[in-house]
Amino acid sequence: MFERLFQALFSYRPVVFQQGDFRFDVTTASFVVAGIAAIIMVAAAITYRSVGVNGRTRDRIVLTGLRMAALALVVFCLFRPTLVVKAAIPQQNVVAVLMDDSRSMQITDWTNNQPRAEFLRQELAGNSSPLLKALSDRFLVRVFRFSSTAGRVNSVKDLTFGGSQTKIGAALDGVREELAGLPVAGIVLVTDGADTSEGSLTNTLLNLKAEKLPVFTVGVGSAKLPKDIQIDRVSTPRTVLKGASLLVDAVITQSGYAGQTITLDVEDDGRIVGSQKVQLPVDGSPAAVRVRATASEPGPRVFSFHVAPQQGEVVTQNNVRESLVDVRDTKAKILYFEGEPRSEMKFIRRAVADDKNLQIVTLQRTADNKFLRLDVDTPDELLGGFPKTRDELFAFRGLILGSIEAAAFSADQLQMIADFVDRRGGGLLMLGGARSFGEGGYGGTPVADALPLVIDPRTRASEPTTFARLKVLPTRAGQAHAVTQIAGSEEASAARWPDLPQVTTINAPLAIKPAATVLLNGTDERLRAMPALVWQPYGRGKGIAFLPQDSWEWQMHASIPLEDQTHENFWRQMLRWLVTDVPSPVEATTTTDRVEPGEAVTVEAAIVDPTWVELNDAHVMAHVTRPGGSTLNVQLQWTGERDGQYRGTFVSTVPGAYEVTVDADRAGKTIGSNVTYVRAGAGDAEYFDPTMHEAPLRRIADETGGHFYTPANVAGLPEDVSYAGRGVTSVEERELWNMPIILIMLVGLVCAEWGYRRAVGLS
Repeated sequence: MFERLFQALFSYRPVVFQQGDFRFDVTTASFVVAGIAAIIMVAAAITYRSVGVNGRTRDRIVLTGLRMAALALVVFCLFRPTLVVKAAIPQQNVVAVLMDDSRSMQITDWTNNQPRAEFLRQELAGNSSPLLKALSDRFLVRVFRFSSTAGRVNSVKDLTFGGSQTKIGAALDGVREELAGLPVAGIVLVTDGADTSEGSLTNTLLNLKAEKLPVFTVGVGSAKLPKDIQIDRVSTPRTVLKGASLLVDAVITQSGYAGQTITLDVEDDGRIVGSQKVQLPVDGSPAAVRVRATASEPGPRVFSFHVAPQQGEVVTQNNVRESLVDVRDTKAKILYFEGEPRSEMKFIRRAVADDKNLQIVTLQRTADNKFLRLDVDTPDELLGGFPKTRDELFAFRGLILGSIEAAAFSADQLQMIADFVDRRGGGLLMLGGARSFGEGGYGGTPVADALPLVIDPRTRASEPTTFARLKVLPTRAGQAHAVTQIAGSEEASAARWPDLPQVTTINAPLAIKPAATVLLNGTDERLRAMPALVWQPYGRGKGIAFLPQDSWEWQMHASIPLEDQTHENFWRQMLRWLVTDVPSPVEATTTTDRVEPGEAVTVEAAIVDPTWVELNDAHVMAHVTRPGGSTLNVQLQWTGERDGQYRGTFVSTVPGAYEVTVDADRAGKTIGSNVTYVRAGAGDAEYFDPTMHEAPLRRIADETGGHFYTPANVAGLPEDVSYAGRGVTSVEERELWNMPIILIMLVGLVCAEWGYRRAVGLS
């Protein structure tokens, strides 16, 4: 509307004024007439100055100003104002029309009840189509399609609108390179702007600006959908132990369904393994959802998070998100070192005895240099007590320190424990007890650095004299954590905690470190709060402090039914969390868990030696098992970007699941092996954020010297490309004196003078 009004008033489209150079085409006659006009201006001033004595000064000033403005406008026209523009010579320049061939172009635009692709069929299908005909009259038109890549086509009829990705930057780069050396007037990009690539447009725009190649973007589709629900994001771990209870965070956005309650379901191979009801907030506001799911089947599992389509929903494909999770049926080995016989050790071991994916190797001191060993793998394991070498300690994934004083360790062993967390990435859990924390003399030791509580090094090991009875409840952060999920659902867990009996702590309250998070708080008889469960990240691993000394009360208290599983659930969740994300000597991963068939897959591996020092001289090989059973070997090379990091690529040839086994050795000695998975298949990324993305399209146009259009104003595009000043051009002069706005202003000034004279009573 604005551009049509502008052209009606100023005779030319805005681009002519933007690209043109303004000048006056002055002749001798112009000066003569200007002189006459000046005399008339002086005469007008004298005339109005001599108005009768009753004339007000303000009236004389207004009337003189109006007369002089009208005469100045006439003089402006007499000096023949002109715009000098560069216009493309007809049929001497190439225009590339780049059309979006992705699946999002099949989305129906609710404003006209037609697919977005219909605009291409109407405007660019053939020589009789309005836009294509106007371009063909001025330029040599080259038609391209694009989704993940760009390519030449004969017409819109060759488009399938089946592309599962939209990579605008790559498409523009491809067209620019293909037309290099030709006189290109500009690129016309027709798309909804839904770019699914992860790369930035910055380099593409810099290349286009360097070649002064303007891009004229045409945005098709609605900027807002009246009714739509979308799962924006789900956060799942790449690997978990079999039987793990996953607490998954999801984000849902919507429009048109504010206040309604929907259900987010989680499926694994068609079986619902989790469900959560959600009340949707106001339109445009994200709803954070936490849903619990169980990973009960081993192997690479595709978890599907979905919301049932709602009545009137425009796009339903974005109601589903999928995530690949490697469920591993392996045993995580944990070392539990206890300094004295006590019930806590017995009940912790009993709580996880049936968990086939946890192995607690227990070392209990029975006397000086005498130990009870339970669940060791070999007769010689831990025969000399606590590990004395890093190789021996680092073979475990988790470490529990019970009521055992710091003096029971050598200085090297204390440093080894800190390195176990920091370098190896293991999980450290210290339990409350008479010889733990400050009472155990850990202040000032390397172990204290790994723990989330501040232990004053001036505190000496001593026998505790008092204890506190605590009512334990989750904090706000704890309610959202997997370790506090002691019942069948998040709501049931929150309701169960207040009913649990009190426990006791014998350790003095300690301050929380800045990076630590409190998951459980205890309140004593005086209503004083103190942390009961705290953790912090430390290096590659995590340090956890659990201060109660008798959590077994949650199993043996008289108020707890015999069949109650609260204590078992808590310690199973605790110890699985302790070993979650603990790395192996060989850590393999792919940069994404899903690619398009035919797309390259990047495999990365992190390699360390038995003391967890990064290796840059290892021999690393990835063995890729394709769908169907055929194999491919890919050599991974040290990247040079980071110590111990290796990288390689392979191409996913067919749809399906790919198993990638990474083996590493050094000087003929095996370091280790790891497995990761990736899927090849058409994704649904095209249907997420399904509105027309105006902002990036405007950015492309503005930064390259082009212009942004919608179907409503696209008719002016061919003329705008003609005056972009690119390609083979000729100089044209456009006179401005005869613009309708000049006549309107002149008539307006004369009428204003006449009207004002009448208003103040002058004839």
